[in-house]
Amino acid sequence: MSVRSGGAAYMQMQEIHALWIAPSAQIFGRVAIGAGSSVWHNAVLRAECQEIRIGRMTNLQDFSMVHVGYDDATTIGDFCSIAHHATVHGCTLGDACLVGIGAVIMDGAVIGAGSIVAGGAVVPERRRFEPGSVIAGVPARAIAVRESARANRMNAWLYHRNAQFYREGRHRAWDGPEFEAWRRAKQAEIEGDLDLRLA
Repeated sequence: MSVRSGGAAYMQMQEIHALWIAPSAQIFGRVAIGAGSSVWHNAVLRAECQEIRIGRMTNLQDFSMVHVGYDDATTIGDFCSIAHHATVHGCTLGDACLVGIGAVIMDGAVIGAGSIVAGGAVVPERRRFEPGSVIAGVPARAIAVRESARANRMNAWLYHRNAQFYREGRHRAWDGPEFEAWRRAKQAEIEGDLDLRLA
């Protein structure tokens, strides 16, 4: 299908199932985006060679950059959050990862499922991290191991809700008593892993 981004039609997309794509997002080349995912304002996805594959329920936040390497595709799993100004370049992220604001992950790197890449971290080429790693620094290293998959999935659900609201022209998804009730119910679902069946 043809995706319109920034007011102009760009390359043919083969698999775009995103819940919401901001009008200012830019998507070029062979890109697949899973159901329930969102691409936020001024995010850029470019795949001039190789391909970009993004799982379901993942969010690419404002000003994030997802690009491929000459020899490396970019794969981002389900329930991931790529925060503002982060760069994900020719690497692989497992399910339920959170990449912090301004972090950089380079070609051939592999981030295990349920990991956190701290804001400002720079993951060099070909570095591999086990599931559940907390990764920080320049160059990045694992500073801890902990179970973060459920907390990371909660972040993805928050962005899913936000995308639903934005799609309807509403911009206050995280405010008020209805939101607090939703958050408590969603947290209970996540604790029992019931959310994995609902997505």
